[in-house]
Formats: sequence, structure tokens, C-alpha cells
Amino acid sequence: MPTPPPAQQGFPDDEGADDFVRLFRQALAPAERESLAYTPPLVVLDIGDGGAEYDARVRRVVDALLRASRNDQDRTTVPYALVTASKDSDLLSGTATRGLFFGMPRNMTPDRLPGFWPLSDAVSSIRDLVGQGTKAPGSQALRDHAYEQLRLNRRQRHEGGPQTVSWAFGGGDAPPVGGLRGWLLGSLWHGITRTLPRRRWELRKTRRLMRPGRLARRRRPGWLGEALGMAQGSATVFEVMDEVADRQLPRLVLPEDHPRHQESLFALEKLLTRALLEDLADPPVGRRLPRRRRRTARPLLLVPIPREDAPGVAAVERFLRAFHEERGHTASRPGPLVVAIGRPSQRLLTTLGDPTAIGFGQAGQLLQQPQPPTGPALVRLQDEPFERDGIVVRHCLPRTFRISGRTVATTAVTGVSLFSVLLGVGAWQILDGPDVSYECVGGTQTVAEDAGAKINVRATEWYQSARDRIDQQNKRVMDNYAQHRTVRTVVAFVSEPPVGVDAIRFDGLIPELRGIALWQQDLNDQAANDPSLVPLLVDVRTTGESFANAEAKAKELVGEIRGEAGQPAYERVVGVLGFAQSRESTQAALKVLDQARIPVIGTTATADEMQNAARTSYWPLTPSNSTEAAIEASFASQENIVARQGSETQCTPAQHAIVIESSADLYSRSLAGKFIDEFPGTEPVFDYSQENQYGNGGPPATMRTSSADTLAKQLCKALGSQPDSVVYWSARAKDFSAFANALDRSGTCINHDITVLGGNELTNVAQTGTFANKDWLRLYYSAHRLPSTDIRASTKTEHFVTEYTDFVKETTTGKDPWRQDGHSAVSYDAFHVLSQAVIEAYQADPTVSRANVLQALQDGISFDGATGYVSYGADVNAPPVDKTLVLLRQVADRPEVVVACGAYQQGEDYRYQKQGVPCDAAG
Repeated sequence: MPTPPPAQQGFPDDEGADDFVRLFRQALAPAERESLAYTPPLVVLDIGDGGAEYDARVRRVVDALLRASRNDQDRTTVPYALVTASKDSDLLSGTATRGLFFGMPRNMTPDRLPGFWPLSDAVSSIRDLVGQGTKAPGSQALRDHAYEQLRLNRRQRHEGGPQTVSWAFGGGDAPPVGGLRGWLLGSLWHGITRTLPRRRWELRKTRRLMRPGRLARRRRPGWLGEALGMAQGSATVFEVMDEVADRQLPRLVLPEDHPRHQESLFALEKLLTRALLEDLADPPVGRRLPRRRRRTARPLLLVPIPREDAPGVAAVERFLRAFHEERGHTASRPGPLVVAIGRPSQRLLTTLGDPTAIGFGQAGQLLQQPQPPTGPALVRLQDEPFERDGIVVRHCLPRTFRISGRTVATTAVTGVSLFSVLLGVGAWQILDGPDVSYECVGGTQTVAEDAGAKINVRATEWYQSARDRIDQQNKRVMDNYAQHRTVRTVVAFVSEPPVGVDAIRFDGLIPELRGIALWQQDLNDQAANDPSLVPLLVDVRTTGESFANAEAKAKELVGEIRGEAGQPAYERVVGVLGFAQSRESTQAALKVLDQARIPVIGTTATADEMQNAARTSYWPLTPSNSTEAAIEASFASQENIVARQGSETQCTPAQHAIVIESSADLYSRSLAGKFIDEFPGTEPVFDYSQENQYGNGGPPATMRTSSADTLAKQLCKALGSQPDSVVYWSARAKDFSAFANALDRSGTCINHDITVLGGNELTNVAQTGTFANKDWLRLYYSAHRLPSTDIRASTKTEHFVTEYTDFVKETTTGKDPWRQDGHSAVSYDAFHVLSQAVIEAYQADPTVSRANVLQALQDGISFDGATGYVSYGADVNAPPVDKTLVLLRQVADRPEVVVACGAYQQGEDYRYQKQGVPCDAAG
């Protein structure tokens, strides 16, 4: 008799399943704790009819997904619950809660669920009365029942119950003393050990669940009254639950198949589901309490859907419907992630809003979407993948915190000692007077002090020299192709070369092309001795002034790719480098390339909106505007950067910010809006566009103008009323130059130094000496690598600068202004990322398909680069983890670092969270 084939296992390998599994694991245990704030959709995996194999299919998918929450030693790494029903009358919110509690990892304290347990016990008490009539039990009976359950299960539930004498004495009968004395003593004993603690506990629960107040400020107050449609008034939580009993008991005594009975069960399920979601709100991090819970993983609820006629199907559908409806009403951070597996009935799909079926890839993307979901993610699996082995779902490894009791004791002793020291220091300061530091971060120099002459930019010569070097390297690549080497093409989308010497100062095109040429040269040099590498041709394509034609050029490339079958192999495009600026045109181009699944490595475009436009194939190299704005806002509000009134040698943090934006510019309005969100002071906003073009997005503007003189006049007026302001510049460098010249001409407020803080857009012009005569300007701006003169610069950064300097000496004449500019290093590292992905794709398949290049990017690329340590995590289209961002102070003819953030070297000490904000500040 032949041996039967082994049962198939693993997650069904349907189309897009790789992406879904990877993003599923990332949703459970993201690299950054902030990602837990995203609200994932309800995921419904429709396994089809299945026939006799239905239960086996459900079990296979459930078992595969459960692997993500347990390690090889069968220990829990992610809080999870398997939500199953044995009969139709079950309330599965309780099943889910108990599963989460007992399915907690070792290094994660269970959630206390202070709202769910009392309501759950009250509901259990109400349901126990079915068959005994329809009279409500009374609020005191509900309270006492819930309180007794609290006492019995306190250890298991980790409930922070009241520490009163009732716990010490058990709340039992009074001591056996007779007579009046015994009666008085018994009454007193009963009041202290029973009535008082129960009353205090009830009031505390009422404050948390029913009424807003200072004790409930960490949670959304009053949700219970809102959920039940009741006025808060003075009713306690158990008085409200007694009203619930009044309404629901007459329905619960009806037969289970009666519609009103089912309606009652659904009302109770919704109430308890809401309580669970409210209690799973984002928990506070321990801070001064070392053993307080730190949740680093998202709770997972797996809900198998029984067959249509099986017991428990009504309970499952009721729970999924309750979760779907209540999630939109609650602050449901950080989840949980609910996945239903089985064949959903049309009845269930109707109650869920009749979601449209999508693929695994799109469902995975929805798990990473910051915006709240609009509906469930329904995925219909095909039959064929169930007939063969599938994908192994590896377990998640969330960050753990192991803190022993000794650590807690040491912390307490240290805290007491530190408090004593601080108390002594405070007393000394009271006697000796305050010692407040007003030392200016980066010094008191302006950009004009000790500055050299304005650098003469040789625009045409320098641009052509970079293009010539790329052409030379392309010839080397073709020589490799002639020797039967595998060769492919990379397209570099750049802006039109600026016309005129002044215009090139405001554009990073020349240093960007130099960085591309340098990495292409390095790659060719290495490929000469390593046949596993793939030499790459660089096809530089201009897209008009300020990338105006980017979308049309992207469509042109997509058309060429569709007809690439008849082209020589070396012409096959494996990826794109670009774009250097965040504009509507480049955002639209990314959408075109994303739809065609063409890998794109970004350079210096930083707007978060660029990442949102291309969610599968775009990989930016530089930190996003949201990261930059948060660092800059913290820097401005915490560090001494604004000259004190009446002093040019002392500084204070900025109390206010005057924000200059260009609302028609995607980069500008994005950066301005995010800075305003993070900056704690007040911010008047001036919308400035020399082209007289304005957009509808961005922060509301106090004034709009196309005149630099008008802007200068209004800014001086604002500084006059609030001299402790920093000018935050998010507009383009060309506009800043016009504005600075207008301030010089008017001279109305430059008798006192003005502090300007801007984005990396200002690096292009600041280092060319354009502001060498502005003796009133204290200029801070962001950049994407450390200057080689900084002691923290890595060896790789120093080597790159040496290579760059040699390149400039060999190819150009005149003094180069961009030796310390980050644009060349960014494009150098971006090309490195793409070439590394191509190499890994080649090793997987000699055809070097774009799909394999994307897969290599998704698997992660890491190396020590010119801009610092580059390490892409599992996040699709996200910048490298903790990517380097520095704030520079322009001093004389050189930039100096005042803040260094992120992984400019490899190691745990270079994480944003480890450094804090504003990171590693230099005084």
C-alpha cells in the first residue's frame, strides 16, 4: 500500500504572500515603537469552500500565523489569543481577553485591563440571572460580585486594586463579641473592611469610565456613558450597569434563536469589546519606574470562522462585527491586530460593509498605513496553494526589557542619593544665586565674520566635467559587456542644468552628479577583479527646470521598459536614482514608477508625501521631513540659539518661531507644517512665493506675498514684538537669497543678530559664500553627513571626502564650495544601495529582474557609507533606520556641527531613541 503524501504545512504560498507575511510580522513587532500607534484593519482571510478539507485549511493558516508569536522553544514572544467559540451564545471578547492575558511574553507585564474586568464580571452576573426572572439585581449586588471576583482573581489579573485593611483581614465577619458592644464593633468592622473599600473602588472605576477628570487624563474619559448613550450625571458605573440589566434581561430570557435575544448578546459583546479596546490604549513607558510595563509588540487575535452550520459561528460573527463597529469609536492604539480565517458568510460580509477583495500585497501595505482603516481587508485565497507546502512564518523578536529586582533596588537607592545631592545643590544655589548658562550653541559668530570672498562658481565647466566622467565610466561598462559580462542600466533623473552662474548656487545638481560618478567608478574598479559584481551603465535624463517634466519622463521610461524584450541586455533598466527635490511633479513621477514596479532609490527628496506616493518600490535614503522637523523644533526650543535682547554674546532658546513657507511647493509646506506641529511656541506663518503661486495645503498663512521687501518689512515687525524668535526657513534657497538681500537693503532690524534655522535646501547656497557679507545672520541648517573635519566622522566618510577632493582636482579648476556638502555623499550612497540590490538579485537569478531587485531591497541592505551607517529595515519605502541627520552652523567659510543625530556609526549608541532629542548637541 503506497505511503500517503505528508500533509501540507506553512502559510499558503498565494500571490503576494511573501509581502503579506513580512509586513504581518512587522506589524506585530515593528522596529520602532512609534509604529505601534498605527491602527491596522480587520483582516479576513477567505480560504474558500474547502469541502472536507475546510477545518484542515483553517487550522493550517492559524498554525502558520501563530508561529509568529512563539519562538523555537515554544515561548511566547508576542501577546496573542486564539479566539474560538464552542456555542453560539459565547461572548468572545472575554475569550480574547483571557487569551491575551495568559498569552503574554515573559518580558512583558500583562495589561491590567482596569475597565474590562469590572464590566465583564457585571455582565456575567447579569447573564447568571437568566431563568430567575427579569428583575435587575441592583447596583450594589453587581458591585459586590465584581469586587469579590477582583479579590479572587487579583493575582491572575494583575489588577491594581485598593490596598486597604479589607485585604489584610479578608473582609470577613467581625470578631465574636456579644451585646451592644459587639453590635457596634461589628458595624464598624463591617464598614471598614467591606463597605468603605467597595465604595472607594466603585468611585475610582466611575471616574475612569464615566467622568472626565484629572485622574482619567491618560485615557479617553467618559467613554462608557458615551457608548451606552447615557448622560454622565452622578450615576456610578454599577448603577449604569444595573440599567443595562433592566434593558437586557427581558430579552435574554427569550429563546436563543429569537432576534431580540441575539440583539441583546450583540449589545453586551459591543460593550465588552469597547472596554477591551479602551484598555489596550498605548501604555506609558516606565520612565522613573524601571519595572513598569513597556509594550513592544502588538496584541494578536486569531479568529477561526467555523463552517456555516457549525456551533459557534454566530458567536464569531458577532465578535467580528462588534470589533469592526467599536474600533472606529475608540482610541484603539496600539491595535490589536485581528485576523479572521475561514469562509465568511455573506451575512457577515454585509455587516462588515461588503469589503472589496484585494490581494495579499495590498493587504500587507494596509497593515503599515498610518491612517485609520476605512474597512476590513478581505483576501480570497486560491485553492491551488493549499495543495503544496507553503511559506514558513518566522517568529517575531520584539525588543525585550530585562530588569531585575536588584536593578530596581539600585535605582531606588541611586534616586534617593541623587535627590539628596540635588537638594544640597538647590540650597547652595538659593544662597549663592542662580547660575544660568547663556552660552550660544556654536558660538556667536555670524556668517560674515572671518569669511572669505564669495566663491566663483564655474557652472558649465563643472557640470560638463561630471557628465564626462560618467560617460568615461559607461565606456568601461561597455568594455565589460563586450567581454560577455552581465551589464545593466540605471536611470538617473535630474533637473535641467541651471542657466547662469548664480542659478547653479541654488541647485545641488553638480555635487549630485559627482557622487554618482564616484560610485560608478568604484563599482567598475571592484568589478574588474570580482565576476560576481554587475557593472552598471548610468543613463542621465534631465526632467526640465525644477523637475517640471518628471512625470512625462517617468511615463516615457515605463513605455520603453514595456518594449525591452527586443533590446540588448545592457539596456535593460534595473532601477532609478532620483529625485533630488520634493515637488508635485516628482511625486507624480514616483506614482508612475511605482505602478510599473520599478525600483527607485531616492536622493535628497525628504517630504513624507513622496514616500506615501510610492508604497512598494521607492526607497528614500535621507530622513523624512517629519524626523527632521521634530529634531529642529526640539533644537530651537531647548538650545541657546537666539541672541538675548541687549546682548550679542549671550543666547537663549527660541520662545517663538517665524515660519517662512512656499505653500505651492510640496517640500516647503510639508516641512513647515511638521515643524509647527512639533514646536511648542507660537508661529506666525508667512507664505512667500516670488512666482506669486500659492497652494491650498500647508499651515494657514498670516500673510502671503511675492515681494521680498514686503516679507522683510513684516518679519522685522514680528521680531520687534517678539525678539526671542527664530526664523524657520522652509522655502527654497533662491527665495532665501532674495529675502536676505531685502533685509540688507531695508536695514530696519539688522542692528541685532537674526537667527535663521533651515532645511538642507540651504546647504547648496550657504557653502558658496553667498552670505559672506551678512554680518547680522546666524545661520543653522540641516545636512545629511558629518563634515570630514568633525571628530565623529567615520573612516568611510573621510575616505569619501578624500576621493571627492581628488576627483575635483582632476576634473575642474577653481575653488570648490561643496567639499563638505552632503548632496554628493547622498547620491554616492544611493547608487551604492541600488548596485548592492542588483548584485544580490544577480546572485539569485542571472536575469537580474527588477522583481528580484525589489526583493533584495525588502530583505534589507546594510553598509557603512559616506553619509554614515546605512541600514534598511523591514519597512517598505522608509528611510534607513536612524539615518544620519546633522545640524550645521555656518561659520566663516566652513560649516560646524552643532547637533549630530542617528547612525553616523554603527552601534546601539547611535539610535535616535538612545540619543534623545536633540541628539548629540555640541555647545
